[in-house]
Amino acid sequence: MISQQVEEPGLDTGNSARVFAIANQKGGVGKTTTAVNLATALAACKKRVLLIDLDPQGNASTGLGVSGQGGSRNSYHVLLGSASLAEAAVPSVVPGMSVVPSDVNLSGAEIELIDLPQRERRLALQIVAVRSDYDYILIDCPPALGLLTLNALVAADAVLVPLQAEFYALEGLSHLVRTIQRVKRHLNPGLEIQGIVLTMFDRRNNLCDMVARDVRAYMGAAVYDTVIPRNVRVSEAPSHGKPVLLYDFRCAGSQAYISLAREVLRRERAGGFKGAGAVPVAGTAPALVS
Repeated sequence: MISQQVEEPGLDTGNSARVFAIANQKGGVGKTTTAVNLATALAACKKRVLLIDLDPQGNASTGLGVSGQGGSRNSYHVLLGSASLAEAAVPSVVPGMSVVPSDVNLSGAEIELIDLPQRERRLALQIVAVRSDYDYILIDCPPALGLLTLNALVAADAVLVPLQAEFYALEGLSHLVRTIQRVKRHLNPGLEIQGIVLTMFDRRNNLCDMVARDVRAYMGAAVYDTVIPRNVRVSEAPSHGKPVLLYDFRCAGSQAYISLAREVLRRERAGGFKGAGAVPVAGTAPALVS
């Protein structure tokens, strides 16, 4: 159990969940860690949360003590149409949060989806049936910009981008922004960038500060004030099948994710996806990768 509830004035989301795709085509930037722990923090803020693991590696599933193996329904079956989200969702170790697990079969879904009707809308069509059951639906995307991530972007109201505070992680940011722009133009007109969160931040490293300044200069208000620090407890938690908020609620990593959840909720209250937390998805960031 989470040792204390997090008090945060609620946002009236009506009868429809907000859907966030947690996406970055670069691996190793803390994407799954952010998906798992932000979902947990939102649940600690008394929100009804569904986390959809859309990564064939299934790290979000194992990080929540859930397995997609053994014949159980999972996100592969959801995309291929042999199970609904309601059938695939299972309770997690976090009170108030369910998870749709993943398994290795999802790695073949990119090929299997090619010949299916509405191949880029498979997840969006499934989410319609469960939006009234949750306040937030988070989708953990694979580290690639293929059909799996495209399904997440078409289904989402907004994209939350974890960005490691190091030089090479910046190279893909302009590419991701252009991809979101294309999805917005052709497939999902309501899609916005809800925010960018700097992860694995080491305040002793001057490069982290330089990267943070460059990202904030380009993306402005889209970059969250909260940064996620490098923290050994965050790294240890998945091996215990728990998010860090359950593993060690008082550590710096847990408190950062609680702060991020509060900031997400504040941005939502300030104007939803078109308020201060959302920015136009246009242009490139040559200064970041020069």
